Amino acid sequence: MRVRAWFPTLIYSAPLARRGWVRFNADLLAECLRLREFDREGVRWSRANYPGGFTSYGSMDKLHKFSSTFAELERRVDRHARAFAKALDFDLAGRALVMTDCWVNIMPRQAAHSLHLHPLSTVSGTYYVRVPRGAPGLRFEDPRLSRFMAAPPRKSECRETSQPHIVYPARPGEVILFESWLRHEVPANPVRAERVSVSFNYNWF
Repeated sequence: MRVRAWFPTLIYSAPLARRGWVRFNADLLAECLRLREFDREGVRWSRANYPGGFTSYGSMDKLHKFSSTFAELERRVDRHARAFAKALDFDLAGRALVMTDCWVNIMPRQAAHSLHLHPLSTVSGTYYVRVPRGAPGLRFEDPRLSRFMAAPPRKSECRETSQPHIVYPARPGEVILFESWLRHEVPANPVRAERVSVSFNYNWF
């Protein structure tokens, strides 16, 4: 009897660049922190929808059109998006994946991002700007979980590919990409220092 794996869920992770990313991160971090001071609407939106943290998602979600620093991030992430699309065997009918949304997330102690997905997008991702030691990673859920019905639990020592959840550690300078329908979350930050990231969506239409 032969067992084969079908219908894979692919997640992409790679350093944003081989060199120059430390200085770029310093510039990007400074701009993220300035944005929080400037974006009063985002502070109000975060108070109601992102308790304890700050995100520009509800106020300034097209930062790649607003700032040359974020435009540079877009340029650098684009090549990763193309590589991921190739790995997914996407037929884009002559079109390109284009960044449509880009926003900042700042998570101090106890801030969390609950389980969600990114509707009306094709590929989504995160770039890590600052990650203090002990800060949480990105947790993905098996997309079949709601269909398991009478399936027994997995063994505690099961293979990674059989686990119902998987966590990608957050590392400064690293980009993670995934298909937008894949549910994911960021558990509460247990450390005092702030975790800073930039999230984005890509579309092909």
